[in-house]
Amino acid sequence: MTKRQARERIERLRREIHRYRYAYHVLDTSLISDAASDALKHELEELERAYPDLVTPDSPTQRVGGAVRPEFTKVAHATRMLSLTDVFDAEEFTAWVARIARIEPVAVRSFYAEPKQDGLALSLIYERGVLVRAATRGDGRVGEDVYANVKTIDAIPLTLADIATITKHRRSLRSPLAVLGDWEGLVERALRGRIEIRGEAFITKERFAAINAAAQQRGEKVYANPRNLAAGSIRQLDSGVTASRQLSFFAYAVLGVPLTTHEQEHALAQVLGVPVNPLSASCADADAVIRFSKQLGAKRPRLAYEIDGIVVNVNDRALFERLGTVGKAPRGAIAFKWPGEEATTVVEDIRVQVGRTGALTPVAILRPVNVGGVTVTHATLHNADQIARLGVRIGDTVIVHRAGDVIPEVLHVLRELRPKKTKAYRFPARCPSCGSAVEKRGVGAKAGVSASTFCSNRNCYARQRERIIHFTRRGGYDIEGIGEKTVDRFLDLGLLKDPASLWELRAEDIAQLEGFGEQSAASIIRAIADRRTIPLERFLLSLGIPQVGEETARTLARHIASASVASRPIAPRTILAWFDAQTSESLQAIEDIGPVVAKDIVEWITDDDHRKLIARLDGVGITVAASRQLQAASNTCEGMTFVFTGELETMTREEAEELVRTSGGKATGSVSRKTDYVVAGEDPGSKLAKAEELGVPVLDEQAFIALVRR
Repeated sequence: MTKRQARERIERLRREIHRYRYAYHVLDTSLISDAASDALKHELEELERAYPDLVTPDSPTQRVGGAVRPEFTKVAHATRMLSLTDVFDAEEFTAWVARIARIEPVAVRSFYAEPKQDGLALSLIYERGVLVRAATRGDGRVGEDVYANVKTIDAIPLTLADIATITKHRRSLRSPLAVLGDWEGLVERALRGRIEIRGEAFITKERFAAINAAAQQRGEKVYANPRNLAAGSIRQLDSGVTASRQLSFFAYAVLGVPLTTHEQEHALAQVLGVPVNPLSASCADADAVIRFSKQLGAKRPRLAYEIDGIVVNVNDRALFERLGTVGKAPRGAIAFKWPGEEATTVVEDIRVQVGRTGALTPVAILRPVNVGGVTVTHATLHNADQIARLGVRIGDTVIVHRAGDVIPEVLHVLRELRPKKTKAYRFPARCPSCGSAVEKRGVGAKAGVSASTFCSNRNCYARQRERIIHFTRRGGYDIEGIGEKTVDRFLDLGLLKDPASLWELRAEDIAQLEGFGEQSAASIIRAIADRRTIPLERFLLSLGIPQVGEETARTLARHIASASVASRPIAPRTILAWFDAQTSESLQAIEDIGPVVAKDIVEWITDDDHRKLIARLDGVGITVAASRQLQAASNTCEGMTFVFTGELETMTREEAEELVRTSGGKATGSVSRKTDYVVAGEDPGSKLAKAEELGVPVLDEQAFIALVRR
């Protein structure tokens, strides 16, 4: 074969392969079998291997790479890739519609709703119809160049369809062509210049299951959900790995072409050969959007891919632009998400865990099930009384519920699916860790309702372990090198017995252990020594006092600091003395401390073991420091309640909340009619929408700082 003949054959093969790809992804038609298509691609590869100077960037063979890239190049987006504000029910959605109507009195003629893909947002740049760049969303302004990997996604065309191709398939494209009107002019404009197509790369449920099954068989880590797998696949350094994942893609926006509606963006992407989600639809009004959401939600379990709601856009592009943005979110679009999903699975076992307080918590070990895009294998059963109420048994089919980041829980038992010969679960009468007798305490202990079961052995191994792990966790002492495995090892060898014994560890004892050495032992001892003094609120949190979380720890720290000599570190014995001076009534006089919290604090601090622990910490030289914020409180925010949403520029959210507290105010996590101000930074969440709905004043960061400093 001459070079001229090879060139002609290569060009014909490329045209045919592109045609088959277009038919498959855009027209939903298979013109030839996968095997036949693979044979054509193989022939093209052979010819290009023989004539490498005939290889072009848009050749189908260039989809699959294999070179390892040292790093991803950063690329700036010409137009910022915005994120979306979330709403979670029809009431919140209609409130959003009302807000945009107030901003723009012109009536919104229609909306365009589309499934919200659970994947990774991509920006595709085409110049004169050829894909020249692909980037991730990144922070919205700057993303990562993933061009080599994106070329492996068969659903993404390397060259856009021309007018001749579109005309040939005009009958199949009748609907999108009708939406575009003068489609030829728009296509010509797109093909002779530079356009950007944005969309979502995702992986189907079937591919996700197959990849995880293969990884599990190899003993490798499995992915938690399809979105993580899609994102991880796009950011592979080896594009051959990306190709093997067989990702899919749906476009949702087209920039660089004069279009009048969001619906036209979908239509133009489709006729150019970029697939769009066929379930997307134009909605005449808000009620139509709500109906669309309900209908799509019913179809959700049967879809080949994961979605977690719908995206609703103001269809009129000019109106969309006039509405502008709030932080990183456009006012003219919203993510209408569905509530946490439920799924059915089988309880394979029930195990009991022992916490740092000695409480026994039953956990259902489940046959792995995908709930809301996350693989769930464990669910809490709360306590023995909950097991009795549910009547759950090992082998039962149950309904599992998961909402957001909340720990999954068993909601209901499908008793009609119960296997024969199952037996009622008997809660252990002895601690599964140390074998000691258990006892019921708490609300309803006498009546047998909603009571917790505790190990009676104060020296229970599991209790000691959880106490030390809690003590060293982030938010408390946060000691580098002291994780769960290290705690287990040191406890087993008798090197640890309580949190205070951390400061009694010796480098020579650690260095002789397998897996350690002099250098790692010295690093651990140094890390422990560096934590000999920590902030007062973190010290209180590390003690593990029931009901004392971060907020209550900060509140107590302010009162202890104001009563102590705060110019120098405070000794644990001083803190103990402050607690000894308190009663349940005096603690309840402190803001946000109610009778239950006060009772738990008094009971904890009067316990002999806990007093010995504080004395031990004092004995090994532990001190705590009252931060300047605790010492220099003002009253500029006295009586006010603040909620923060989004990312602040000059301080972290934690610092901003502490500033409110030290100025006499209160920082909470949810918006209500009692909220005085919502402070919105970059990329605010649904709290901003809630504030606008309730009429709560919204401050930007500078206005907030000015208010505090007034």
